[in-house]
Amino acid sequence: MIISRAPFRVSFCGGGSDIPSFYEQYGGCVLSTSIRKYMFIAAKREFESDKITLKYSKTEIVNDPSEIEHRIFHQVLTDFNLRGIEITSMADIPAGTGLGSSSAFTVALLKVLYAYQGKSVSAYKVAKEACEIEIEKLGNPIGKQDQFASAFGGLRYYEFEPGGFVKVEPIIMSHDSHTKLEQSCLMFFTGSIHDANQILGEQTRNLASNEEKINATLELCRMTKQLRMDFENNNIDSLGEVLARSWEIKKTLARNISNPMIDAYYERGIQAGATGGKLLGAGGGGFLLFYVPDPSKKAAVREALSDLKELPFELDNAGVSIVFTE
Repeated sequence: MIISRAPFRVSFCGGGSDIPSFYEQYGGCVLSTSIRKYMFIAAKREFESDKITLKYSKTEIVNDPSEIEHRIFHQVLTDFNLRGIEITSMADIPAGTGLGSSSAFTVALLKVLYAYQGKSVSAYKVAKEACEIEIEKLGNPIGKQDQFASAFGGLRYYEFEPGGFVKVEPIIMSHDSHTKLEQSCLMFFTGSIHDANQILGEQTRNLASNEEKINATLELCRMTKQLRMDFENNNIDSLGEVLARSWEIKKTLARNISNPMIDAYYERGIQAGATGGKLLGAGGGGFLLFYVPDPSKKAAVREALSDLKELPFELDNAGVSIVFTE
């Protein structure tokens, strides 16, 4: 048996600029971090050598990859042309919550199947192939940040060049700043999940032709580059203002990104002492992230959002990895 682990991610700024319809013309950039919540995928030989057994939210037992219902399993196992294998997926957080779970699944699956074949591959290769599977082969209207964030891990700046290359650079800051960032971010689950493809499909169309949406995303890119400089100068508190401004911009990029319930929760957090926040992922549900630089106000923010489940915010530095082999 071999088990891979791929982290989920939290995007601070720049989301949307990683969509092909935008970066192919203007270039894009995102600043994000992986967190210590993971997708795990285990692979082992099937007892009946010609069968394929897949266990996720349901169980599939088939004779050929062409019979698989799960779209990502179907595509990846067709590409690898594998049979006689049993694969099980497990996740710390459910899908549709804005933390890049679908891409973490693809990244973890590729990593474990390469290891199953006795091959060691780079994080860049895994991320690139995950993008090709999800965006090109399956036609999902998504960007590239989730695959790269899950594959590389850590606090990083990603630049998406018009030719398709992705530049990956770590954010260098002091240990104290790193600790302050981790201790000042609070995450709360809104209790609802979303269909990212529906929202991102509209956003993709807007970024192909709508000048107002294009200019808004260009502004997000400028903010992302400035946030990178601030972080590397150990000015962590600028994150609050960036989150607040980027959330206002994000809500203009497509319909249904927010709703009255989300807006109400957001205002509660701000009134209680957060200097900024945003809904993670495409929108419509999932997790709210807040930046609370004053430790004395964290209790008030938690109290204001006490009807929501809090998720501990812990930074991950590992990226996708093989955590068990037998």
